[in-house]
Amino acid sequence: MPTVSLLAFPGVQSLDVSGPLDVFAEANRFLLPQAHYRLQVIGAGAPGENGALACSNGMLITAHRHFSQTEDAADLLLVAGGPVLVKQAPDAALGAWLQRQAAASTRFGSICNGAFLLARAGLLDGKRVTTHWDDAAALAQQFPHIRLEADRIWLRDGKLWTSAGVTAGIDLSLALLAQDAGQEVALNVAKRLVVFMQRSGGQSQFSPYLTPYAEETSLVGRVQQYVLAHLDERLTVDTLAQLTATSPRNFARVFARDAQMTPAEFIERARVDAARSMLERSALPLKSVAMRCGFRDAGHLRQVFQKRLGTSAQQYRDSFCAAPSEPSS
Repeated sequence: MPTVSLLAFPGVQSLDVSGPLDVFAEANRFLLPQAHYRLQVIGAGAPGENGALACSNGMLITAHRHFSQTEDAADLLLVAGGPVLVKQAPDAALGAWLQRQAAASTRFGSICNGAFLLARAGLLDGKRVTTHWDDAAALAQQFPHIRLEADRIWLRDGKLWTSAGVTAGIDLSLALLAQDAGQEVALNVAKRLVVFMQRSGGQSQFSPYLTPYAEETSLVGRVQQYVLAHLDERLTVDTLAQLTATSPRNFARVFARDAQMTPAEFIERARVDAARSMLERSALPLKSVAMRCGFRDAGHLRQVFQKRLGTSAQQYRDSFCAAPSEPSS
């Protein structure tokens, strides 16, 4: 049973804590009991009355234990962020604890500007790191040995994982979950969490591309990124094999092994995700949506939607799109 520890402190951003925890808690619905995540909040700093930590929005949360009482290494250690961290003075005891935990854990990382705590512990020197865009300049200035990539949603460097601000912690956690339990579980969790986040007017907020979670420098990751950027083009195994300098046969074999689906399956899923996003957010005619997402025509789009989602593209739009309607031919 893997353990996920999330470090929180007075002034923490509440969603940095609750978002990732909800991802792993939801994952337990799809996992066998022996693979369930055991979740714990580790406290830092001095708690207030009744041992509660006041979040930046005033919410009170209670840690399971203080870091000074925690020496067992977690399989995954995540450090949450909060507005107080940018100018916070270093805590030598916390820094030493983070060093020990990072060394012993399978993976560790930060959400939002939780990167500052890891940096003060000397854990980010020479590492590729991201953080909230508003704190990126301060992080780079205070810790010049970090290889900051400020435009990333999340980033992996070895067993270090970092994310951009607030809701990006959910993206990061879904990527971590996909590595553990596979893409299908991560997609199911993402869809469950999205269903619970309804916009006014009834429009569900679906991420346009929930499909790619492979390491982007891998063969699969490079191909996934190319596919997502060229959905309106004719994508064949021969074309994609050329990108990776492998034979079509070897490319198809490696992709299917590592992605757990064929290249054609991935392309169709990506096109459905793109079309779904476009149907939710625009009133473009179905034939325009089909063309932009790489389907042969509107009929092909309808056929694939029925197969994949059990509904037609127009029914999907009627259910989820708040844009003014136009002819759907």
